[in-house]
Amino acid sequence: MNQQTRLPSLTEDQLTKEQKAMLDAILAGPRKSLQGPFTAWLHSPQLGNLAQQLGAYCRYQTGLPLRLSELAILTTAAHWQSQAEWQIHLPIALKAGLSAQLAEQIRIGATPVFEDDDEQLVWQFATELYQHKRVSDNTYQAANQRFGLTVVVNLVGLLGYYALVAMTLNVFGMRVEGQTNLPFHEPFFKDKNS
Repeated sequence: MNQQTRLPSLTEDQLTKEQKAMLDAILAGPRKSLQGPFTAWLHSPQLGNLAQQLGAYCRYQTGLPLRLSELAILTTAAHWQSQAEWQIHLPIALKAGLSAQLAEQIRIGATPVFEDDDEQLVWQFATELYQHKRVSDNTYQAANQRFGLTVVVNLVGLLGYYALVAMTLNVFGMRVEGQTNLPFHEPFFKDKNS
């Protein structure tokens, strides 16, 4: 449990029964690691356990191919400028077939040039939702027609879950172990009383 973070460190012998159950569930599940928001969520194991179950569904069972799920996650990471979320998911996205050029365009906030219509649609859906807090009728209809209503509902869930992940990582200053080069500019806030 050694990530850079604002959180106090926890050792296994300090964990409550609920925290230990959450830790065991994560390590026994498909992730097999605490990388990401899980060390923060250990401080609230009821939330953490529910969130990690939702996350396992959103990551592995949306009905979208992995490439498209990871595109949605990278779009979320870029929107929230979440250092660790980007670092964790970029290699997964590239391995799943997302182009490094597209990923870089997303990271820097450029409008990506897509060759794949499904990638364009997922990016458009996520971008509209994050920028306008809504999705246009045209984008909604296109997504519904292409993926079906269940997958569209799951895509909204995936975007919401990874926004929660990004907020958790950002608030607690969490980084991937050994992360030195940050993909996004890191803003520094000063207290009003400083």
